[in-house]
Amino acid sequence: MSLIELLGSGMHEICAYYLLLKLLGIGNSKMVVLAASIVSKSGKVLVSRQFVDMTRIRIEALLAAFPKLVGTGKQHTYVETENVRYVYQPIEALYLLLVTNKQSNILEDLETLRLLSKLVPEYSVSLDEEGVCKTAFELIFAFDEVISLGHKENVTVAQVKQYCEMESHEEKLHKLVLQSKINETKDVMKRKASEIDKSKIEKNRGEKGGFMSLQSMGSGRIESTFNDMSISSSGGGGFGSGSGFGLTTDIDSFSTKSKGRPSSSATAPPKGLGMQLAKTQRANQFLESLKAEGEVILEDVHPKAGPTRSAAPPLTDPITLSAEERLNVTLKRDGGVSNFDVQGTLSLQILNQEDGLIQVQIETGSNPGILFKTHPNINKELFSNENILGLKDPNRPFPTGQGGDAAGVGLLKWRMQSVDESDVPLTINCWPSVSGNETYVSIEYEASSMFDLRNVVISVPLPALREAPNVRQIDGEWRYDSRNSILEWSILLIDNSNRSGSMEFVVPPADSSVFFPISVRFTAAKTFSDLKVVNVLPLRGGPSPKFSQRTTLITENYQVV
Repeated sequence: MSLIELLGSGMHEICAYYLLLKLLGIGNSKMVVLAASIVSKSGKVLVSRQFVDMTRIRIEALLAAFPKLVGTGKQHTYVETENVRYVYQPIEALYLLLVTNKQSNILEDLETLRLLSKLVPEYSVSLDEEGVCKTAFELIFAFDEVISLGHKENVTVAQVKQYCEMESHEEKLHKLVLQSKINETKDVMKRKASEIDKSKIEKNRGEKGGFMSLQSMGSGRIESTFNDMSISSSGGGGFGSGSGFGLTTDIDSFSTKSKGRPSSSATAPPKGLGMQLAKTQRANQFLESLKAEGEVILEDVHPKAGPTRSAAPPLTDPITLSAEERLNVTLKRDGGVSNFDVQGTLSLQILNQEDGLIQVQIETGSNPGILFKTHPNINKELFSNENILGLKDPNRPFPTGQGGDAAGVGLLKWRMQSVDESDVPLTINCWPSVSGNETYVSIEYEASSMFDLRNVVISVPLPALREAPNVRQIDGEWRYDSRNSILEWSILLIDNSNRSGSMEFVVPPADSSVFFPISVRFTAAKTFSDLKVVNVLPLRGGPSPKFSQRTTLITENYQVV
């Protein structure tokens, strides 16, 4: 009786036959597993481990022939050829396959196959081509622990996992040495950077010595002149008081000099320019000194209450209209809106006096909750009927020049108040929970699809800590302000790709009220009013002058209490 017929007759006959072979000691020296492989049902080889000397062409030929030999509807899971035997087991859409010689003990091979079938799911999360390929090396290491030189080792699944997970002392030592070198290099880099920054500051101080003394000589006259201008401009919302436009000449001479044009006054322009430079130099010097001390300075993330007007970019167009909205929001920590107030202004800046006789046509959007209010010198009837902003006296020009107030001339104001949480552009949820000797704090944000928010900074107060909190997960960047005990979560841009995000950190046990109020800062290039400047109409006829519009939404006071 042949071996094929014997195997086909049933498992009892197989056991009896190979038990007899084992007792007689026939072929023991040649009973080996040639290879353990995982192949797809289409014949693609995913993992293969050879345990005897065998060329790559040979094993590839054996594995390529296997799918053609597998029949359908057969009960047994073996296939024999002239030289080798395939013992296999289906695993979902794959085959776990042992390639042995024909003298191998099939009982041991079946036991080996059963053990390997238990190991594969332990290391491969998904039993498909992608999951097996991702864990190919782990599977090979596990196969090596089960089969040695073609013979099965007396091991269990737990022992194989233990052997594969054993840590190497040499590897740990190597990683520690490597990490110490990296830390040392970072320290050297920080010291060098600090030395370079300090040398730059000292060099700048030496170069600015003569200029600062000159600036201090004329500081009294500069400050008094500038204060007079600011007081006059604030009296009527940018129009002045009494005669209405008494600031036109002073502001024009002040701004034209900064643009490089000649001025009627020989002394006023240098004073204005000198004061602006000194202010910029002092600010830059202060920032440089903070950086030299190791402080992290967040550039361009300063939408705090009352931002300086000098931060606006210089004007390049003859006419610039700026629409700005300031947002004051107070949200409740348990949900809901305590306060929601939006205040907006539309201001006008004209560089050249010949462009002063104009009217501005606007579109106010479709937000019914916004109430508009024009400046007292603006023709209210013209605005109500045609959405055109023009002076009551059409023969009087708008004031020109940037002057001391970079916001320009105020034309229109509006306000919006609401208690609807859907109007809030950014909501914050904070979930502190105490577990043992630690407090786990999870914070998440959800942004409205109405706005793309820029330079978002979420400031979370913390209890007094000896070291920075352990931030375990964050969408964005974080910085710990140890002086004020505040954790700042920064997101450069929130758009359709990240309308929601989260952060999780751990601190020592603390009361949940410690983490409030949470302050939020951001800017946006879109406003609630959606106000747009349609056209600028010249009153003297001719083509419309060139103009530009700037639109900004900033937070003045945005908190979760």
